[in-house]
Amino acid sequence: MDAMKKEIRPCPPTPLARRKSIVMKAKIGRVITRTYLPSGEERIRNVIKRVLSLDENETDRLLENLLQDFSHRHRYFRESLQRNFEQVAGLVPDVDQLSKQRRLLIGAYFTAEYSVEAAALFNPSIVKVANQEGDPEGSCRFVMSFRATGEGHISSIEFRSGIIDGNNDIFFDALSDYVEMPEIHPNPNYDRLLFRLKLQEMGASNAVTHQLLNNLPDNFSFNDLQGKIAELQNKGQFLPQEKTDAIDMAMWLAQSNYEILFRKDHPISERVIFPVSESERKGIEDARFVRFVDDDGTVTYYATYTAYNGETILPQLLQTCDFLSFKVITLNGIQVQGKGMALFPRKIRGQYVMLSRQDGENNRIMFSDNLHFWQQAQILQEPEFPYEFMQMGNSGSPIETPQGWLVVTHGVGPLRTYSLGIELLDLEDPTRIISRIEEPIMVPNAHEREGYVPNVIYSCGAIIHQDELIIPYASGDQRCGIATLQVPELMDRLTQNSSDPVPITAR
Repeated sequence: MDAMKKEIRPCPPTPLARRKSIVMKAKIGRVITRTYLPSGEERIRNVIKRVLSLDENETDRLLENLLQDFSHRHRYFRESLQRNFEQVAGLVPDVDQLSKQRRLLIGAYFTAEYSVEAAALFNPSIVKVANQEGDPEGSCRFVMSFRATGEGHISSIEFRSGIIDGNNDIFFDALSDYVEMPEIHPNPNYDRLLFRLKLQEMGASNAVTHQLLNNLPDNFSFNDLQGKIAELQNKGQFLPQEKTDAIDMAMWLAQSNYEILFRKDHPISERVIFPVSESERKGIEDARFVRFVDDDGTVTYYATYTAYNGETILPQLLQTCDFLSFKVITLNGIQVQGKGMALFPRKIRGQYVMLSRQDGENNRIMFSDNLHFWQQAQILQEPEFPYEFMQMGNSGSPIETPQGWLVVTHGVGPLRTYSLGIELLDLEDPTRIISRIEEPIMVPNAHEREGYVPNVIYSCGAIIHQDELIIPYASGDQRCGIATLQVPELMDRLTQNSSDPVPITAR
């Protein structure tokens, strides 16, 4: 009888992530300059009038004091003052007669500092980038992104860079004391067919927009669009409200798809992507970066993020090849809703694939022939284990391994505790779950429970280097650390935990 009994192999214990001693905290002294305009044109005129009442000596003295107090905090302080002066120059009497000093002083009154990470630095993502000449053999370079939050809970994206050596020790490049916003491309280009399709998805396609776009070339600029809008406004063939509504939607779409450029000679830690468009004016949240390799081998870095305008959210996409110039792209389709979209790092069977969570509870998967449009989604999994009974979702883009797509997940359990889990999806059919581990690989410890939002461990992306899974994570929605897992140990546990995988559609 004993010989006939089925052998029962003990399941290996759940591998737990090991925390490194690295802790990344917010630095309140890293500030940008923003335009600061009081409400109402009359107040702006009053401020200008008061500055114009000063004599030249007083103007020079006040400006000199400002330069001494603030120039060391910003690389291009004079440029910032001049730029903000230009925001109100149309309200300045005899503007052409003003001295340079008075222009800068007026600009200073319409300038404010903003500490981008005064409240928190959290929800990191990480991607591998090309090594530099002279980097040690066996090492890899990386770029890490963060969600930084300051006054008014406005979120932006910041960056750090570094190297992982042959021993898997992690070293960050020096952190600059400065932080700078990029230049906004004054005249970005658009694809007419794509622009038309996006207007259709928005329900904003009509006779007015058809005529507007038909008068534009296949590839048109923002200035081209404004010129055709001006022509259209002077024509009386459409009702005024029809024209106004159509023009407003076309301009909203154009302004929500923009380009930005950072200065090449500054380290990546100085770069901050701060809200620009109306759809993101209250925050750019939880960017999930991925190194995407196209069918022809071209490498592009994409990041899905959530734009927030104070009332509604809008999933959007960042695109860059060098972390210097970025395109900001609206995502369209009936499934572009909710938070936490994560793009797979390559196409699967000719289609783009994303993980998502449209209903705030379940992990879903989406397929599309076009990166910009997402029409269909299906539930990949529902909360199954106690640590995720409240909700579950991804914690960054899947990582390709020979055994399958390794996905770090997050789950919300009792006392709104966020923990990290792990699962493995089939390489060619990621709707098939090969294996999941029942217990979380990482839960908040006693120190990490404290923070801006207690009891939270969260990540927006991980990488594998030399058989080690490297997970940057946030704790308490306030600070960041790094944890690691040995991939062989992890795969052994996942293999032991796997059952006959069944496509989700058959469950």
